[in-house]
Amino acid sequence: MPDPVSSPHPAPHPHATPPPPHATPAPTAATAVRASPAAAAPALIERAGIEVIAESERTAKPHHLFWPWFAANVSVFGMSYGSWILDFGISFVQATVVALIGIVVSFGLCGLIAIAGKRGSAPTMVLSRAAFGVHGQKLPGIASWLTSIGWETMLAISAVLATATVFSALGLPSGTGVLIAATLVIAALIVLASVLGYHTIIRLQSVLTWLTGAMTIGFMTLTVPHIDLGAVLAHPSGSTQQVIGALVMVMTGFGLGWINIAADWSRYQRRDTSDGKIVVWNTIGGSAAPAILVVFGLLLAGSDDGLRAAVGDDPVGALASILPLWALVPFLLTAVLSLVSGAVLGIYSSGLTLLSLGINIPRPLAAAIDGVILTVATIWVVFFAQSFIGPFQSFLITLGVPLAAWAGILIADVLSRRREYDEAALFDPAGRYGSVDWVSVTTMVAASLIGWGLVVNGFADDAAWNNWQGYLLGPLGGRDGDWAYANLGVLVALVLAFGVTWFARKRTIRRQEEVAVP
Repeated sequence: MPDPVSSPHPAPHPHATPPPPHATPAPTAATAVRASPAAAAPALIERAGIEVIAESERTAKPHHLFWPWFAANVSVFGMSYGSWILDFGISFVQATVVALIGIVVSFGLCGLIAIAGKRGSAPTMVLSRAAFGVHGQKLPGIASWLTSIGWETMLAISAVLATATVFSALGLPSGTGVLIAATLVIAALIVLASVLGYHTIIRLQSVLTWLTGAMTIGFMTLTVPHIDLGAVLAHPSGSTQQVIGALVMVMTGFGLGWINIAADWSRYQRRDTSDGKIVVWNTIGGSAAPAILVVFGLLLAGSDDGLRAAVGDDPVGALASILPLWALVPFLLTAVLSLVSGAVLGIYSSGLTLLSLGINIPRPLAAAIDGVILTVATIWVVFFAQSFIGPFQSFLITLGVPLAAWAGILIADVLSRRREYDEAALFDPAGRYGSVDWVSVTTMVAASLIGWGLVVNGFADDAAWNNWQGYLLGPLGGRDGDWAYANLGVLVALVLAFGVTWFARKRTIRRQEEVAVP
């Protein structure tokens, strides 16, 4: 979605006997939790959709969570955030504090959502039905699907633009033909891994982690001479409002950009795994690489105003411009593979979200459909959009508000529960979670409306469709006041939704848990 984006990998998870290749009925209360006989090894293509993972397949260890999250975030793209953070007008020290706090806290929130995956062994948007109801969940489900599609498209766009920039620097053709070819190849890589599913992705991420990690270190080593500490430290300090604005952008660009898929990768964990270990490994895996990369990006962007400006149109390509010619091909491979790694997580989960909305098709087909959408969207942005970062940041804030509200509700729900999920009821509107939980639905809508009123579209020329926001900023100085670009709405939506849910749904949750899970 900022932006939004495995091994030693888990021992092979025995898969159930694969169903026939045609579409199978959506899980029902009777079939969703049925255990399946174990096979000798995972099938090449993961057949599991949104149903609860069989007990025999929940063999992953907490530290296995490190690999998919680390691989998806050890990307040179993360360095681009150094430019975007400094664009808020803050100093290097302020920017460093903002980056470290925003990255770690946002991935910590992902870790809290991941607890639900361990407890319920189902995708995030299915487990969210416990808070919203089986049909009420479709409201945040649509927002989640749009966010995932946006993130994976953004990563694919970055890879395509980087390819063209590197080709041009090498004196190779870099026109329309190269852009189209790069789009198709990159989209094919993303879709293929996503269609194959969880087990393939885990193995793929384990390889990409070491490969891209090593090559990223090489990039950093080559560009250290480009850093001018005097110029970096000369950036003046910004106001409290500017610091908060940068913090919100970092949180939405990192952890909050992934939070709607956090439980998708913990659903293969054993039920007796410690909640604390789930949170810790999710947080370390997600934040370890970005924390280093963003600070390094701050040093590069703070040293060169020209580089900082170029990042807005071509984030990864701009970074390539400061490399020696011989390093461009390895850099391109690193950039593309790391961006593909992040997009694979997004498109895999967007397919699961599509199924959770009631689309009755096999999971591989859902991933393929999202892949077609990704390809079309990438072509449109690469060939027709006038700016990259403007619409992207506008998109982040707009969808970040309802997603933050949803996250606040689900985190409060997860922390309030004392028993395992009733897995059958997650698929039964007549079960204990009901069809629609109007408290959660109303809370999400209200928190989103309040949140949108406290953010503004800072890219009106590039994203005029977002100029309706900021209607509650009058008491804070209006759309041109100091608080206008602090993006308070994201934090307000998160905290408000959490607080309301924590107190308003206590009795509902206790009532749901009165009867033991069968």
